[in-house]
Amino acid sequence: MVDPLLEVFPNLVRGGYTFTSPSNQDYNCIAWAAGDTANWWWPLPPDVKEVFWPVGVTRAETLSAFREVFASLGYGECADAGLEPDFEKVALFADHDVPRHAARQLCSGRWTSKLGELEDIEHALHDLEGSVYGSVVLLMKRPLGVAK
Repeated sequence: MVDPLLEVFPNLVRGGYTFTSPSNQDYNCIAWAAGDTANWWWPLPPDVKEVFWPVGVTRAETLSAFREVFASLGYGECADAGLEPDFEKVALFADHDVPRHAARQLCSGRWTSKLGELEDIEHALHDLEGSVYGSVVLLMKRPLGVAK
């Protein structure tokens, strides 16, 4: 039987993946990367969901708006996706400069992602790149222990 997740994200075959929680429609990848499992974060409200967006952050589907979101949580840009024990990192994915996904680094150095309304998974960072999420375009980090 073909793994349906590998059909959507074929690069996951490189580093493998592990499901880390069941599917949940209460939150999405942006919320998950921000540490929130109670809200769906997106700048523009879709037709059927209530959405959260931080007060004072530009409501636009642009990389600069998503950068603002994570900056408002204490993150600053960084150049390296490598593990830094005193920091937590997020990665933003975009397709033609339109944000599509965010992932958060785990203390193991691997990454965790919420796949839309599906499950959360642990994976290698670049294994989600492709036609659905685009590619990693921005890395940000903040010191461990900053309030979420």
